[in-house]
Amino acid sequence: MTKLRLAIVGAGPAGIYAADILLKYEKQFDVSIDLFEHLPAPYGLVRYGVAPDHPRIKGIVNALRDVLDRGDIRIFGNVLYGRDITLDDLKKHYNAVIFATGAVRDADLRIPGITLPGSYGAAEFVSWYDGHPDFPREWPLEAREVAVIGNGNVALDVARVLAKHADDLLPTEIPANVYEGLKASPVTDVHVFGRRGPAQVKFTPLELRELGELHDVDMVLYDEDFDYDEASKLAIESNKQVMVIDRVLTKWRERQAERQAEGTPASRRLHLHFYAKPLEVLGNGKVEGFRYERTAPDGEGGIVGTGEIRELPIQAIYRAVGYFGSPLDGIPFDEHHGVIPNHEGQVLDDDNQQVHGVYATGWIKRGPVGLIGHTKSDAMQTVQHLVNDQGNWWLPSHPEESAIVELLESRGIQFTTLEGWHSLDEHERALGEPEGRERIKVVPRDEMVHISRS
Repeated sequence: MTKLRLAIVGAGPAGIYAADILLKYEKQFDVSIDLFEHLPAPYGLVRYGVAPDHPRIKGIVNALRDVLDRGDIRIFGNVLYGRDITLDDLKKHYNAVIFATGAVRDADLRIPGITLPGSYGAAEFVSWYDGHPDFPREWPLEAREVAVIGNGNVALDVARVLAKHADDLLPTEIPANVYEGLKASPVTDVHVFGRRGPAQVKFTPLELRELGELHDVDMVLYDEDFDYDEASKLAIESNKQVMVIDRVLTKWRERQAERQAEGTPASRRLHLHFYAKPLEVLGNGKVEGFRYERTAPDGEGGIVGTGEIRELPIQAIYRAVGYFGSPLDGIPFDEHHGVIPNHEGQVLDDDNQQVHGVYATGWIKRGPVGLIGHTKSDAMQTVQHLVNDQGNWWLPSHPEESAIVELLESRGIQFTTLEGWHSLDEHERALGEPEGRERIKVVPRDEMVHISRS
C-alpha cells in the first residue's frame, strides 16, 4: 500500500476538514497526517473570528473536535511556518503539504483619511474581542459615535459588539479584559454603511435578526432607503434569503415608528444606512467625521452616484470590507487577490505550472468568500487532486513520524499537542464554571503554552 505522509499548515476548519476527508482514503493509502498551527490552540477563525455571542455558529467546534479526538491526526501547535519550520523541512519529512492558513488581515479601503488615529480594521477588532493572543489586551473605546463600513456578516458582528451592553455578553466566553473595555465604552450611536440597497446586502438573515434582539438598543432605519427599484423587487420575490431580510427590516421600521410614538428611546442606537459610498474620513490628527456620496439603484441591481455628498460626525471608524490572505515563505502569492494562485487547489507558479507537492484549501485558496460549510466541499476538491497526483508528490528520504518531533525539539520549539489542547480546554471550562459560563478564554500566549505543556 502506498504511504502518504501529509503536512497541513493551518488547524482551522479548512485544515481539519482536509485531514478528515483524506483519511477516508485509508483503503487506498497508508495515510499519516500532521497539522501545524501557529497558535497554541486549534480551530482558527471559529475560535478567533466568530463573535462570542454566536453559540449556534460556534457549534461547528463540536464537529471539528470529533475529527481531532479520533486520535489519527497529530497537531503541532505554537509552530509558525516560515520561522519554526520551513518548506525545505516539509519536503524532507512529507510527501506533500496543504496550506490552509486562511485570510486574517483586513482588506484595504483606499479613501483619504483612512489611516487617521481612530480608524481601525474590523479583523483586528474581532481578534481583540475574541482574545487572540497576538493582539494587544487593550482597545481604545472612547468614541460616542462610530461608523462601520461594510454590509457583510463581519460588519454586523462589529456593530453588534460595539452597540451591545457589556453585561449582556457576560454569559459568553468573552475574556475579562474585553468585558472591562466594552463596559467602559461611552458609545451611544453606531452607524453601519453599505454602498448598495437593502436587497443587495451580503449579510445573512441570522446575523441581521440578532441586531434586533439587543437589549436597550434601538434599530434606526431611513425611509429613503426603501424606495425599491424593479431589480430590488425582483430579488425580494425570487430569493428567499432576500425576502426574509426584507421582512426583518420592514418589522423594524414598524417597531421604530411605535417607539417614536411612545417616546421611550433606548440609551443606544444602531443605524443602518444604505446607498452610501465612502469618500473620505475627516479629521485633524484624529477621526472626526465621515464623508460619503448618496448612491441610487441603477435598475439592474447595481448603483450609480447621485453627486449628493453627506457628512456625519464620528470619532471612530471600522472598515469591514473583507479579509485578505498573507504571503507564505517560498510559496507563490497573488498580491492583488490575497490568495495562493492555484487550479482547484493545485498550487501554480509564476509560469502557471503546477508546483510539486504543494496544495491549498480554504480562504487562502479561494479568497474570503462563503460560509464555513463551503470549506468542506472546497477541501474535498483539493484532496481529490492530491490523491490523484502521486507523480507530483515529494519523495522524502526520511518520512518517519518521529523525525519531525525530534526536529522541533532540537530547535527548542515549545510546541503544543492535541493532549495539550485538551488540558487548555479543560482549564478554560473550569474558569467559566463558577460563573455559569461555558468557558473563559486564556488570552496570553505564554500562559496558553504553559497550560498545554504542563
